[in-house]
Amino acid sequence: MTSQPKKYQRAARLLAEHRLTEKRNAASKNLDRMTAAEIVRLMNREDRRVAVAVGRELPAIARVVDTIVGAIRKGGRLIYVGAGSSGRMGVLDAAECPPTFGTSPKVVQALIAGGRRAITSAVEGAEDSERNGERDLQEKKLTPRDVVVGIVASGTTPYVVGALKYARKRGAMTVAVTSNLRMPVGRLAKIVIAPEVGPEVLTGSTRLKAGTSQKMVLNMLSTAVMARLGHVYENLMIDMMLTNEKLAERALRILAEASGASVSAAEHALRAAGHDLRVALVMLKLRIGAAEAKKRLKGGDLRKALGE
Repeated sequence: MTSQPKKYQRAARLLAEHRLTEKRNAASKNLDRMTAAEIVRLMNREDRRVAVAVGRELPAIARVVDTIVGAIRKGGRLIYVGAGSSGRMGVLDAAECPPTFGTSPKVVQALIAGGRRAITSAVEGAEDSERNGERDLQEKKLTPRDVVVGIVASGTTPYVVGALKYARKRGAMTVAVTSNLRMPVGRLAKIVIAPEVGPEVLTGSTRLKAGTSQKMVLNMLSTAVMARLGHVYENLMIDMMLTNEKLAERALRILAEASGASVSAAEHALRAAGHDLRVALVMLKLRIGAAEAKKRLKGGDLRKALGE
């Protein structure tokens, strides 16, 4: 009798672990017989559970935010690691940070099993190697100042497990975002964020509720971190990048709203400030020139520069 291929042996072992994300949802057992209206009503009902599950994890999320803020202030980085849909969530969040908050692409980075190709296509077997996770993180020249966030619905993905093991070895802070608490990543991470969203409407399709919970958690992490680091003013994107006409228009609205000045005055100040929103805001609020505004902003603290 021939032995089973390794991937099937592993699959059988994982099934024996009774992962919550692999269980069948009793409410959707007749999914293939439902009308379109019944399917979307059911999915909407199930999705309501996600925000509640994430809400239970707020203390852990806040701890991670404080940890990342401290790390970045000391020159560290936030590095997301994931595979498949989970990896794509990390890639998306990291990609949004520079245009939204004006940060360097080096500050928030993402690794996905299978590399760039895996962002748009499935890469066969890419997530099945712990060594690949270790190697990819090694290439980032990880330091103890960095924070590594493993994103994994199952809690067992070897690529993420390997990355977290390596991060621990290097003395970096480790975090897991998972839908299955009692799994390997939960034991490897220093802080675990585990919204238990329950079985999926389509069994095992973790791009659904599990993926939604990951998106919500990563939104909280990056937004709260950047707000704490001073990359927003009030609730406005004061450090956003002006890379197209739509964003240039948004920048003018932000500047007018933040300063109380007219749009035409905001446009004039923004030009004089070399299209730097911070400088333009200080100019408008304090009624000073660009050179003086830049001098006040040398320390990097916008509130301090404004005397607020």
